[in-house]
Amino acid sequence: MTDRLSEVFAALADPTRRAILARLTEGEASVNELAAPFPVSLQAISKHLKVLERAGLIVRGRDAQWRPCRLDPEPLREVATWMEQYRRFWDERYATLDTYLRDLQAPEKETDR
Repeated sequence: MTDRLSEVFAALADPTRRAILARLTEGEASVNELAAPFPVSLQAISKHLKVLERAGLIVRGRDAQWRPCRLDPEPLREVATWMEQYRRFWDERYATLDTYLRDLQAPEKETDR
């Protein structure tokens, strides 16, 4: 059993899939349009799209014979929420480092006088 966050991270681990998501921020696109910038087969792009769809990052519609893909950003919000706790951790670490560096420089300023 794989949780959704793991599926999203697995989907985001590939640069081609991240590029596809970036393209979809501009609007819906067909598989052919999504495949155009990549030197890979349509079949390879379809496999990437299935991974993105399984992770909930894209939705495929149906318009006659055209199946446009569009971005579903909700799973990215879950990733951002998960990562927020680590941003706070690093902010605290940087604040501590900043204080330490200021303390190191303080005696130097006093000896410069």
